[in-house]
Amino acid sequence: MHKKTCSNKKCQCFIVPNYILENLAQNEVEAARISLAKSRQMRRRRALKEYDINGVVSLTDAGPGHRGESARHVYDCKGGTTLRVNEVLKEGERSIGDPVANHAYDYSGIVRDYFKNVLHRDSIDNEGLDLILNVHYGDDYTNAFWDGDEMVFGDGDGEMFISFANSLDVVGHELTHGITQFTSGLEYNGQSGALNEHLSDVFGIAIKQYHLQQTAEDADWLIGADIMGPTLKGQALRSMKAPGTAYDNKLMGKDPQPDHMRNYFHGERDNNGVHINSGIPNKAFYLVAKEIETDKAALIWYHAMQSLYATTKFNQFVQIVIKAAQKLVDSGDVPEKAIKIVESAFKAVGLPE
Repeated sequence: MHKKTCSNKKCQCFIVPNYILENLAQNEVEAARISLAKSRQMRRRRALKEYDINGVVSLTDAGPGHRGESARHVYDCKGGTTLRVNEVLKEGERSIGDPVANHAYDYSGIVRDYFKNVLHRDSIDNEGLDLILNVHYGDDYTNAFWDGDEMVFGDGDGEMFISFANSLDVVGHELTHGITQFTSGLEYNGQSGALNEHLSDVFGIAIKQYHLQQTAEDADWLIGADIMGPTLKGQALRSMKAPGTAYDNKLMGKDPQPDHMRNYFHGERDNNGVHINSGIPNKAFYLVAKEIETDKAALIWYHAMQSLYATTKFNQFVQIVIKAAQKLVDSGDVPEKAIKIVESAFKAVGLPE
């Protein structure tokens, strides 16, 4: 049976933005330069909608199909760039001698179970789509991504980054890109792309806090802190609590995320700021979670997520989130004060404009 695919346009969504890798490459970090080249190659393959696997194979024919069981399948790329090379772990099997494969298996299960048990969603597509996870991709590949069909994890170079399957919030972030694909299909450019990244950060952090039984006050609100190698230890990719402060060092540069619309990034890099400007709604989510706790805030955001469309902009997003809060207040699922808290949080970051 062929894999079920959605009608929305698929995109490759990488956890480490190109601007970080470019800064590292300019500082003569060879692994970053190679990873940028490999990512460009993967994008070209995606654009052609085919992989080069002993000939030309359609992406939708490349492996296990949609079984409606939301089963996990972990493949070992063995340092190569071909996906689904050797299945090493599948649903129901015990841990193996490879901790990276075990992390990918365990963390994807935590993400799947969170959406099922907390938000009543049946896997990525809400119809039990199997979770395909590829580990040990590339030689010292310093990234992880959702490619429109499956997850891919690099091992990092051991200095700047370690295994990307090592972080629950990274796994949650990337799999949420798949959920966005199957719901609104938010276009990966400009404000709709920033919302795409924002939603992945929201559920990456919400799932981590839920699993660790953290309160909004206890949590660090950092994305990617667990993938930092010894050279970058103490840094992170993003901070939802304080956008713009996740890192500041010679190798990575300075975190460019704004926390208010007055500092909105208007440049063309990063697909017109998809990772950069996500800091603005990220801050708003943090402010809401701080008042009503992360689980209630995530519930509002998940309901709002169902009403988005491909070209949703920030102002429209604000109204959709407020409406979702109103419905959940009416049903008794969130406290009555949630509506005013949501409005105040967005106002605090300059939204709506």
